[in-house]
Amino acid sequence: MANYAWDCKTVDVFPTHDDHSDVVYNVHWRLNATSDQTHEVDGEQVPYTASVFNTQSVSADDIGNFIPFADLTNAIVTGWVETAMGADEVASLKSGLDANIVEQITPTTETKTVGG
Repeated sequence: MANYAWDCKTVDVFPTHDDHSDVVYNVHWRLNATSDQTHEVDGEQVPYTASVFNTQSVSADDIGNFIPFADLTNAIVTGWVETAMGADEVASLKSGLDANIVEQITPTTETKTVGG
């Protein structure tokens, strides 16, 4: 239903660990979903969107394939996050975002204000 984009660019690091510098051990991630369906906002058609964010610990114990911090990319760190979460959790996050977008498109509840 949606297109998904990970933002895994903000990380916590150990300044030094096992003779390496800036070793990532925690990722502050955001998963954004963008629908192909649009709605009007201020005269423009914009897609429905939803996002979720959290942190994910990643192991700094096995760094045999260490990648220097300067060489890290969003894609590399996203791979670490998805692996640490597991496929079921990633699928659950995406399903929740899809449900959020469906609720925006066809709301099942409304918030109203009672008059004086």
